[in-house]
Amino acid sequence: MSTAQTPDRATLEAAARWYVELHCEELNEATRQAHCNWLELDPSHRQAWERLARLQEKFDKVTPGIGRVTLSSARARRREVLKVLSVLLAAGAAGSIAWRATDLPLLMADQRTGAGERRRVRLDDGSQMQMNTATSVDIRYTGRLRELRLLSGEILIETAADAQARPFIVHTHDGSIRALGTRFTVRRDADLTRVCVLEHAVEIRNGLSTDKVRVAAGQQLSFSANVMGTVQRAEAQADAWTRGMLVVNDWRLGDFIAELQRYRSGHLGFDPGIAGLRISGAFHLGDTDVILENLTLTLPVRIRRFSRFWVSVEAV
Repeated sequence: MSTAQTPDRATLEAAARWYVELHCEELNEATRQAHCNWLELDPSHRQAWERLARLQEKFDKVTPGIGRVTLSSARARRREVLKVLSVLLAAGAAGSIAWRATDLPLLMADQRTGAGERRRVRLDDGSQMQMNTATSVDIRYTGRLRELRLLSGEILIETAADAQARPFIVHTHDGSIRALGTRFTVRRDADLTRVCVLEHAVEIRNGLSTDKVRVAAGQQLSFSANVMGTVQRAEAQADAWTRGMLVVNDWRLGDFIAELQRYRSGHLGFDPGIAGLRISGAFHLGDTDVILENLTLTLPVRIRRFSRFWVSVEAV
């Protein structure tokens, strides 16, 4: 009687490949049967697959349909395999991981940035996407649509003319934004999506609603899956982050610190007693420690550092 061995890297990579194959739109019965044959070849194959299944069981409830992408090239397919493989390897022999369930889709996103990182991405149609700190985006282009899914963070989109006249749509958990030949930002927070239009216009739908709201240049709109906000004047310098700046005008200090936290690893807290202090200015995001130290020059606060990754702003 054979005994299952701990899957090696090659077996884990094979399991990752099968995961991608079975989550493609081109799935057919021949692929299913070939997968069953692979499982029976060696006990370690089934062990690797069961490890992946245990992980998937945790995450499907959070983001159904993860991995269901159209792989238009061998290179794209390889990227998906490596994403799944990285999760398998990180899981360890017990199949347990340290991340929260919501972190897996972010880890497996097509494009990601870390805390304090920004990136510009040229899309296949010539459109430009700028990514702000801690942002995760999935990209899907088909013969009918150009689609992005913003999983977390913030992006700025500059759409290009498309020879196939395909609509350009950005999805978030709260709804969708259709570009109308435009330049705009989309930010996804815990339970809200905010859209700011810099040029031309967009159409927004939230949840399963069929109603559309048009937002034009110089306007912004926040919405959730259940509530559509009202169109408002756009915030000045809404795209300042693309230049590495944070520009605020008469903000509460609590809100400012919460915003600054997005650009830092670790914990950045504050004393509730100072939350109502007001702050204005333009701040370079390249070094958030310098920003914190500068607060002590203009406000009655001090910076207390418990470690590199645990900092608090307190009253003097």
